[in-house]
Amino acid sequence: MAPQREWLDTDYYAVLGVSQDASAEAIKKAYRKLARENHPDANQGDSQAEQRFKEIGQAYSVIGDPDTRREYDELRRLGASGGGFAGGFPGGARTGGGGMEDILSSLFNQQAGGGVRTGGVRTGRRGARSRRGRDLEADVHLSFDDALAGVRTKLRVNADAPCQTCGGSGAKPGTQPVTCRRCGGSGQIAVDQGPFAFAQPCPSCGGRGTEILEKCATCSGRGTTVQPRELTVRIPAGVKDGAVIRVPGRGGAGAGGGRPGDVLVRVHVEPHPVFGRRGGNLTVEVPISYAEATLGTKLTVPTPTGGRKTIKVPAGTTDGRTFRIRGEGAPMRGNGQGDLLVTVSLEVPEALSRKQKQLVEQLAALDDHSARERLFRRARNGADGE
Repeated sequence: MAPQREWLDTDYYAVLGVSQDASAEAIKKAYRKLARENHPDANQGDSQAEQRFKEIGQAYSVIGDPDTRREYDELRRLGASGGGFAGGFPGGARTGGGGMEDILSSLFNQQAGGGVRTGGVRTGRRGARSRRGRDLEADVHLSFDDALAGVRTKLRVNADAPCQTCGGSGAKPGTQPVTCRRCGGSGQIAVDQGPFAFAQPCPSCGGRGTEILEKCATCSGRGTTVQPRELTVRIPAGVKDGAVIRVPGRGGAGAGGGRPGDVLVRVHVEPHPVFGRRGGNLTVEVPISYAEATLGTKLTVPTPTGGRKTIKVPAGTTDGRTFRIRGEGAPMRGNGQGDLLVTVSLEVPEALSRKQKQLVEQLAALDDHSARERLFRRARNGADGE
């Protein structure tokens, strides 16, 4: 990617919320988190989230690539050392021998072996830059159990692939592309704006550095065609609903020898009729009777793997109390397992037999209502004190 004017305006590290010395892994982690939060599928109708998603993608395309990141850092470092930027940038800019114009022109035309300035445009003589292929998106739907266990699944995506007729050249078989006459094969022109010359793709060749005089009839000169592709994706155990899994190198074909893009697989997990999920922990609600809550009991509960575990419910347990069974939750990244959180719910029977009703009436006659009496007494005291 050639240096762009917006690199001087935009702090891509701030866009991703990382420091300038952040590692490549930290940048990737921040990008994935922000992309999930601002993805259009998760924010339908939210134009701000959509714009934010584009800004995040642009930032990652620059500082997420080691070579482009070095160019970006160098450009901003040179800009800062040159006293700022004119024409809308903070401060002023030095010009003349050894000034910012020479520095930036050198940066934009590195390896050019010089160049020719005509009509305010500088053209280089270097070879066209390669371009990374675009990322593709796919969705996979999993059952709750498969998400916990992890699976391998096959997906079909439509991706750009080198045209089989022309071999990716874009030219009619038997012919070859020729060097672009406007940019001299660089794929870029640099337009003067104030004291600087900013690079932009050559409009004549679209940034390829070559012109096609006779286009391939199959791909219309693009060099790629859209073809269906099947790929196998490994879904890790314990994956969460909404997670995005990156499959490197299986996206759209690159141009000019550039590496292919990636496939971003968004995971959708179907809800379970019994178990829920809270981070790395799983949840389950188990009913208990009034007698079990009052007297205490040993309660057998189901586990996500199909087994059973027994927990001790102490006497006097209240409705909604949660117990923890360690190691029975979702697999966690690396080693370890979450827990199973068991919440007891007091079950009140809707219908009683005659015998049950008699026993409950006897129990009611013995009930101590002192707690409720204290409630009314506090209410009266509060009213009297006003």
